[in-house]
Amino acid sequence: VIQPAVRRAVSATRSGKVGVIGTNATIDSKAYLDAFAAAPQLSITSKACPLFVEFVENGKTTGDEITKIAQDYLSQMKTAQIDTLVLGCTHYPLLTGVISFVMGEKVTLVSSADETAKDLYRILVEKNLLRSSPTKPTYSFVASGNPEEFTDLARRFLGPEVLRAKRSDGSWQ
Repeated sequence: VIQPAVRRAVSATRSGKVGVIGTNATIDSKAYLDAFAAAPQLSITSKACPLFVEFVENGKTTGDEITKIAQDYLSQMKTAQIDTLVLGCTHYPLLTGVISFVMGEKVTLVSSADETAKDLYRILVEKNLLRSSPTKPTYSFVASGNPEEFTDLARRFLGPEVLRAKRSDGSWQ
């Protein structure tokens, strides 16, 4: 997910000032900073936004509370005058509305999840592996946490057709 997002951010920035937000682990790993090292002309500002995950997982993607937290987290990005912001966690695109509101319409948001999906699609087409089927696909979900909570949240964002998730250990409970 890192390389596709970095490629898009490098091509999207006009000012050379790029921000990256992610979980503590992602930001602490410096994986994005390492990937941006190939573009030394850019100025990169990173910030961990751990509460964003908690809000998304609790289905809270709008409102005053998340907006205030976003304003706090993103103040460093505004001070740095970034024009491109990498959403370095797959939860964060669900907060695009709040993040866009706080950062303003002139800041381009780059979703690591979306860019990875685009790369995957391109690879499947290039390798002639993209297939269509006359039957409707079925999807399986595996959760490392509580499968019931995951299923409830997945249905909220993906629709009621999401079946019950299994735990990553193979159990349903």
